[in-house]
Amino acid sequence: MISICIPVYNYIIVDLIKKLSSLSEKANVPCEIILIDDCSENSYKTINESVSAKTTYIRLGKNIGRAAIRNQFLKYARYDHLLFLDCDVVITSDDFLDKYIDALKQHPNQLICGGREYPVLPPPKHQILRWQYGIHKESKTYVERQKNPYRSFMTNNFVIHKKILETTPFDERLKGYGHEDTLFGFELKKRGIGIIHIDNPVVNGDLENNDKYISQTENAILNLTHILKMVNYDKSLIEDITLLRVYYKLYNIRNLIKALFILTKPIIKYTLLNGYVNLYLFDFYKLGTLTTYMKQAKTIASHT
Repeated sequence: MISICIPVYNYIIVDLIKKLSSLSEKANVPCEIILIDDCSENSYKTINESVSAKTTYIRLGKNIGRAAIRNQFLKYARYDHLLFLDCDVVITSDDFLDKYIDALKQHPNQLICGGREYPVLPPPKHQILRWQYGIHKESKTYVERQKNPYRSFMTNNFVIHKKILETTPFDERLKGYGHEDTLFGFELKKRGIGIIHIDNPVVNGDLENNDKYISQTENAILNLTHILKMVNYDKSLIEDITLLRVYYKLYNIRNLIKALFILTKPIIKYTLLNGYVNLYLFDFYKLGTLTTYMKQAKTIASHT
């Protein structure tokens, strides 16, 4: 039995709900669809209400963020297994639910990740950065993901047993955008809770424009520095995150990197904003951003 859990924020989910409703009717186990709207604008809520009749539709009075909203589903889910989907995913497979049901029969007490894909055709230039990053960094086969199961964990498409989420909830201290999945995966790893990756991807249906994605990336890196403090600069977390691993490897020249980044940031950002994407350049942009956010040099140094 599966509770399909979809956090919603400023996105029209009509097509997704219609698809899931059709798949649920054909599934050989009971399913329910739960929507929790994280205080979207009224125009989105009005449209989404048109497909909410056969769902549990909760509308929050204030925005609580990407981590806290996932914990909220524990209040409303009737079934033992929770399938979390981002509201902007596109399901292209007619056996999407069946694949999860089959996987749960084999791994009932483990977290199961289906994966993520991106549209095959490139988008317009103003969205090309998100697409390029997704294609080359996030869109991996289940075999590739299983090699580093915790490092490959993403919250856009996964199933978890309710008891696991009750004992290992998302950390609600994270309020900004990004890396709530990183911290959650880290906690799962510490507790020895297994992650199984399967071939059951969804398509990312909402590509942010270059400007928005750069801003989200900066916010996510800021969140990452908060996570570092929360876990007391745990070395195993650092080893699992490429950006942190590179930062510490180059720690002794961090001030040089910071100075170079400050000098070149305007031209790098201009280049990325205008759709001339080089992922190595974007990697340097992220590294430079991290050096500007890191404040506690003495504390950090003790962990190099």
